Amino acid sequence: MGRTLLLMLYSVMRKEVLQAFRDKRMATLLLIAPLMQLVVLGYAVDLEVDHIPTVVCDQDRTPASRALLEATFAEGTFQRVATVTRPAEAVAQVTDGKAASAWIIPRGYEQALARGTGAAVQVLIDGTDTNRAQVASAAAQQMALFRSVEISTQSLASSSALAQRQASTAQISPVARVLYNPNLRSATYMVPGLAATVVLIVTTIVTAMGIAREKEMGTMEQLLVTPLRPWILLVGKCLPFAAVGLLDVAGVIAIGAWLFDVPLRGSLLVVFVGAAFYVLSTLGMGVFISTVSSSQQQAILGGFLFLLPAILLSGFMTPIDNMPQPIQWLTYANPVRYFIEVMRSVLLKGAGFAELGFQLVALASFGVLILALSAFRFKKQLD
Repeated sequence: MGRTLLLMLYSVMRKEVLQAFRDKRMATLLLIAPLMQLVVLGYAVDLEVDHIPTVVCDQDRTPASRALLEATFAEGTFQRVATVTRPAEAVAQVTDGKAASAWIIPRGYEQALARGTGAAVQVLIDGTDTNRAQVASAAAQQMALFRSVEISTQSLASSSALAQRQASTAQISPVARVLYNPNLRSATYMVPGLAATVVLIVTTIVTAMGIAREKEMGTMEQLLVTPLRPWILLVGKCLPFAAVGLLDVAGVIAIGAWLFDVPLRGSLLVVFVGAAFYVLSTLGMGVFISTVSSSQQQAILGGFLFLLPAILLSGFMTPIDNMPQPIQWLTYANPVRYFIEVMRSVLLKGAGFAELGFQLVALASFGVLILALSAFRFKKQLD
């Protein structure tokens, strides 16, 4: 009896394995694609925060200020990306997203240290990424303490009585100012990324499944014998999910503002223009996945194999600046990255069309390109 049950179980398992691997596309999805994702994502995703893009405004320009900056960037948490002469320029760099922090050393910094009255250094931090902002704030405090101790030690070693008296009062005081999310609330950082993720899942997976289901059940052939043109069929299948995607964006913004006090400092028009372009990309990807899938099972698996790298390489969970340079270049081909940047910039910074021109053009370009390619493949399969 037991031997018979084992043989029956073996027969069912063998049938499933042969059926799964008989289709080359399914074999690729099951074996090759996960291994490729493991290599790429394991190389790219780094939860440690370092090399924070930093702009410097050294108004003192003395050996003491240069020593502070050298120590700051030698540690590795901060990475200098620009040097400016005026504090307003440093603020603009952070506002435009070109830097995530700014170190502003005022005039008289070295003199204040020499007098032993303490020297204040202003550190501006972009709070749209909560985790990175917390690391930057803590690193600034630690660096200031380290330099204060180092200066005190050097003063105590001096033979000058004045220098020894100043050693006890020599102190660098970083005045950290977190922009856009001063309380460093995680919800403020997460909600824009969640909006992009929800739209991606709903529009891509559901679209791919819907078209694959028509092919699997044979109803696609029934539709083709009707007077419907292929483009009408495709648009009719995509428009409802496009509307659902836009409603999801509105729902996430409304719930984020109501339950989590996520601000809306910019225009909703900018948000929904970006969302419309973004939905073109996600719908196009869903259609494309359906054209290379012969069943709903393949469509679901293909959809999730696309979703994982798209989300992880978008800057939603880990800063793109932390990724290796080749992977950073790869993220420029990811529409999710641009929509998250649009959402965070509009909601938290109050950015408009002028500031987000590059992201909106990129989203529109990807949307048109992906949807056109998918429509071409869809029509070719029907002919």
